[in-house]
Amino acid sequence: MSRRRPRGLVGLLAALGLLLTLFAASPALAASYRYWSFWQGSGGSWGYATEGPSTARPADGTTLGFRFSVSKDAGAEAAKPRAAADFEAVCGGTGAVEGRKRVALVVDFGEPGDAPAGEAPPQEAPRTACAQVAPDATAAEALASVAKPLRYNGAALLCAISGYPKSGCGEPIADPEPKASASAPAAAPSPGGGSGPSAGLVAGVAAVAALGAAAVWQSRRRRR
Repeated sequence: MSRRRPRGLVGLLAALGLLLTLFAASPALAASYRYWSFWQGSGGSWGYATEGPSTARPADGTTLGFRFSVSKDAGAEAAKPRAAADFEAVCGGTGAVEGRKRVALVVDFGEPGDAPAGEAPPQEAPRTACAQVAPDATAAEALASVAKPLRYNGAALLCAISGYPKSGCGEPIADPEPKASASAPAAAPSPGGGSGPSAGLVAGVAAVAALGAAAVWQSRRRRR
C-alpha cells in the first residue's frame, strides 16, 4: 500500500517545479524588438499608448509621440521620445480653425545604434509638427498628414514613418551580453557555458528546496 504525500510537500514541490520552468523560459523573456513605439503626452511627460495609432482618436490639443528604437515591448522599458510632450511648443504658433483639430506630433527617429543594418536615422533631433485634421481623425491620419510615407504590415503595425526604416517591422533582437566593467571582475560562467540564472532565482529555488526538505523531515517525525 502506497503512502500519501503530505499536502504541504506536494505544494512545495509544485512551486519548485514552477520556478524551474521559469528558469528554463528566461532566455525567451529577454528579447527586445526594433520598432516604432507610440506615446501620448500628459502634463509635459510621455505615457505609453494603450491602443494603436490606427484606432486612437486624439482630441484637440493632444500631443502624440513616436520613437524608433530597439527596446522592450512594454511602457516601463520602451524608449521614450527625446523631446518634451509640450503642445504649446509645437502648436502654439498654429491658430485654431473651425471644424479642425490640432494635434502636436513628435517623431523621434532614434539613435544610429538602433538603425537596421545599412540604414541611418533621417535626422538626429526629433521632428515636431502641428497637424490640423478633421475632428474624427485618428492618430495615424494626423501622423500621415505631416510625415508621409507611412508603412504598415498586415496586422496594422506601424513599420515606417517618412519611409524609415525601408524594410522590416518589429523584429525580435537578441539582447547583447552585458559588458563587464573595468573595476569589477567578470562573473564566472555556468558549467554549461551560459550566463546562468539570476541570483534571485537561485535564492528562490534554494528556499523552496529547503522548505521541501523541512516538510519531508517533519512528516517522517510525525509518523514515528
